[in-house]
Amino acid sequence: MARLVLDTPADVRLLDKGLSAGEALAAFNSAHDRAGAIASFLGKVRPGKDVKALELTHYEPLTLPGMESLAEQALERFALDGVLVWHRVGTMQPGEGIVLVAAAAPHRRAAFDAVDFLMDHLKSAAWFWKRERRGEGSEGAWYWIEPRGDDHAALARWK
Repeated sequence: MARLVLDTPADVRLLDKGLSAGEALAAFNSAHDRAGAIASFLGKVRPGKDVKALELTHYEPLTLPGMESLAEQALERFALDGVLVWHRVGTMQPGEGIVLVAAAAPHRRAAFDAVDFLMDHLKSAAWFWKRERRGEGSEGAWYWIEPRGDDHAALARWK
């Protein structure tokens, strides 16, 4: 695993391989040892619905800068010591981690709210396209996944 970047309060990454949430959160906790609270969220490929794989593609010139801007917005909006925003791209299997976000803050409410803010934006207003492979056989069929109405409603509360 790559080491945690400590020269900035935001550690933002696009990953094309698996992520170790335990290692990442241990390093994030160590980097923010004076924080009173650390909240985190790990999004995984959901098993079920006959899902065989999830593929995430993105528009490279906008994705990482957009994620960095989102992390900066969270730092400005909430009283935070730091944020971590890691997102996978490529093809993943059920149970694999897709996204890991964490926020370190003096108090729990800011950490919880920042994680919620980050995930609502990543889920509905980000630079990723998702599709699932479902069905039998080695190929199955691919289905595009769009944000749901609930996802858009969750995002709207931050406006």
